[in-house]
Amino acid sequence: MNRLAQSALLFLLGATLLHAGSTDLYLRYVKEGLRPLVLLAGAVLIATAAATLYYDRRAPAGDHHEPRVSWLLTLPVLALILVAPPALGSYSASHTGTALTKPFGFPALPAGDGPLRLAVADYAGRAIYDKGRSLRDRDLRITGFVTLDRDGTPYLVRMGLNCCAADAQPVKIALTGDVPPVLRPDTWLEITGRYTPRRTRDPVNNGPVPYLEVTASRPVPPPHDPYDETWNT
Repeated sequence: MNRLAQSALLFLLGATLLHAGSTDLYLRYVKEGLRPLVLLAGAVLIATAAATLYYDRRAPAGDHHEPRVSWLLTLPVLALILVAPPALGSYSASHTGTALTKPFGFPALPAGDGPLRLAVADYAGRAIYDKGRSLRDRDLRITGFVTLDRDGTPYLVRMGLNCCAADAQPVKIALTGDVPPVLRPDTWLEITGRYTPRRTRDPVNNGPVPYLEVTASRPVPPPHDPYDETWNT
């Protein structure tokens, strides 16, 4: 690989990162708060490409070749341009145990007569570690995607990130009550229901999984950010 080809690849990789960071594509790889770093990395790569080309043109004439291994730079470029993976879903959730951890505390929930909207991890944490004290007699509304275990038990799931998709882990809620008779994995649902003290264990890692008593449900489109960033709070 000569310096011209090297500069072109660096430019393409930088431009691809800028494109990903300026759209929702970057959310397939990293959590939302890392957008500035994705944009910065893209800008640095483009600047590096320009500097490489500039200094190559100022250097004495000759054949400037880099090791053949440099062609490996094409792999991340092709991966970003040609392969935009979907967000992790039911397959990953069904093969990974629940990552529910005990929160540091349970902030007071807002009062109101209508359904209270909660994150999957918030409901699961309060149901397991606070024994549902703040959830009793409240109508709850929770959104997540569907996964089924080997026995066909339905779960409502959100995947959480610490940094990027490589470390994504699920938090699960088992569903009971007025559950739709036919559920397809990866379908996003908005569930309305109530707390129940019923518990089960994740068949993958034996972690605690609470149930939710479903009173109503409806399919919804995937959210802007498919990963629940508050899963470990």
